[in-house]
Amino acid sequence: MRFQSILLGLALGASLLPAQNVAPPKTHLKVGDEAPDFTLRTTAGSTPFKLSEQRGKTVVLAFFPAAFTGG
Repeated sequence: MRFQSILLGLALGASLLPAQNVAPPKTHLKVGDEAPDFTLRTTAGSTPFKLSEQRGKTVVLAFFPAAFTGG
């Protein structure tokens, strides 16, 4: 009986997860549009990277989720 209660609770909790997804903001960007400005910390930790300061240069942004997490 206890196992069934736990299983029912987990199923109910899992059914609520999709309701918590938040839609990303709409940017309305088209091919060729200028990217919005942003600032990021660098891996060196010195000066922050600001996109607007790179105008006229080629910028490649690489994102590696969980790259340094060990899992």
